[in-house]
Amino acid sequence: MQKFKRIAGVLLLMYIFTVIMINFLQEKMIFLPTKLPGDYEYSFVHDFEEVNLTTIEGYSLNAIHFKKVNPKGLILYFHGNAGDLSRWGDIATFFVERNYDVLVMDYRTFGKSTGELSEQALHDDAQLFYDYVLKQYEEERISLYGRSLGTGIATKLASINKPNKLILETPYYSLLDVANNRFPFLPIKWSMKYKLLSYEYIQEVTCPISIFHGTDDKVVSYASGKRLFESIPTGKKTFYTIDGGSHNNLVQFNDYLNGMEEVLK
Repeated sequence: MQKFKRIAGVLLLMYIFTVIMINFLQEKMIFLPTKLPGDYEYSFVHDFEEVNLTTIEGYSLNAIHFKKVNPKGLILYFHGNAGDLSRWGDIATFFVERNYDVLVMDYRTFGKSTGELSEQALHDDAQLFYDYVLKQYEEERISLYGRSLGTGIATKLASINKPNKLILETPYYSLLDVANNRFPFLPIKWSMKYKLLSYEYIQEVTCPISIFHGTDDKVVSYASGKRLFESIPTGKKTFYTIDGGSHNNLVQFNDYLNGMEEVLK
């Protein structure tokens, strides 16, 4: 009995330690930014200008704005949880090649952007850039694109504005849902600082919604994306299943390319 109690005590201590570590390290687990020096010079195939906006707290947020002659509209792109604009700028040119202007920002602590991260800050900064592009484009010509982490940010932004469309690549029902699936034995609900409740935000979205998700996604499960889609109230919504697609390779599949042509035409 004493041996059993000792084992149980050790296991309990390990469990408590794990919970504490998850609580304190969750930001480092969610966000994987790379930094760029302030004088870093971007280089892309398409014409662009570098944009820096200042938050209400005085932080600087860095972005790349690709511009075409006579574009179909603007795509405001919210990227995933890793890297910086030197990478995401290249990825976003997929839409520039389809004759769209594209603005993609780096979140706080990513690339050249500064400041302290929080869930509210992510939403506030997204609105800051939305207000910026509203000065240059009619709202009916602005589309929102979210990828992975960025899907929750884009969905929240769409819920409080009136963009032309919302496009989500590998989205989650909520970030809390992703964490619960990864750590089902931990009380994640009470310790998560970044819940990003997309299923709540999406109830208020009034524009057409398109979702792309791969069946073999090991980062954000296909089931989580499908569950988000099913939570959308009646309206114009489309779900594109990319059979065999994983989290970072949907662009390699014809189902994604053909679906995106439908969405962007």
